[in-house]
Amino acid sequence: MVTQAFISYPGGPIGPGTIAAATGLDDSTVHRILQSGVYSGIFVRSGRGKYQLGSKAADLGFHALTDDNLDDDIVQEILQTLRLKTDGGLAFLYMKAPHKAAARQCVDMAVGDSDLVELGMTPREVLMVTRSLRTGASGRTILAYLGEELQRKVLAQPIPEEAGPGVYTDDRELLASLKEIRDQGYAIGHQECMKGWNSCAAPVIWHEAIYGAVLLLKPAYVMPEVPQSVIDATVEAGARLSSLNGGWPTDS
Repeated sequence: MVTQAFISYPGGPIGPGTIAAATGLDDSTVHRILQSGVYSGIFVRSGRGKYQLGSKAADLGFHALTDDNLDDDIVQEILQTLRLKTDGGLAFLYMKAPHKAAARQCVDMAVGDSDLVELGMTPREVLMVTRSLRTGASGRTILAYLGEELQRKVLAQPIPEEAGPGVYTDDRELLASLKEIRDQGYAIGHQECMKGWNSCAAPVIWHEAIYGAVLLLKPAYVMPEVPQSVIDATVEAGARLSSLNGGWPTDS
């Protein structure tokens, strides 16, 4: 309940009184929880008697990955369905990295019988280049729903050297793209992470908080522009993944 209070007030640090009012807990209980959270790194004191979420709060999202509602077979079925509806596109599920709030990691994929090397991707590209939240449709999708403090931290990071020619190099254009993602509910990428690959991504929302993004990749020569059918299939996959753990309903 206390953690949810911070999510409900994304504007910056908040005080115990605000948390008590939002949760219905008494002041002493809120104070005890905050002190315990500061010790474990979930909350951080920001001065003037106020607090904000700490880096360890991302671990809470990682633990949600082991929730009984997130069945591996169901996740794989959703990714395989996305692959089928996009005529063999490559489907990936990225989640916020458990030990680094301003990063992501690939947790599942549906790429058919071919391995990534045969498709022109190296494990380094999947695990390292695509880790940045400022690079690629899925990274920007996650970044779009994070707080301003984390967004500033990501913008301060260097662009991965291996990023594709379509990567956003202007921070103002990148920030404008985040607003567009929030407005339309998906992101389009043109050779952002890797040269020769275009993409579409949609958010995975659990209990009104961003936890990841589903990503659809196709070669740029096959998909020079992302058609509405691919956008619809990707958004549907994101909504289905969200609904597995109390997120957006599938018909939203």
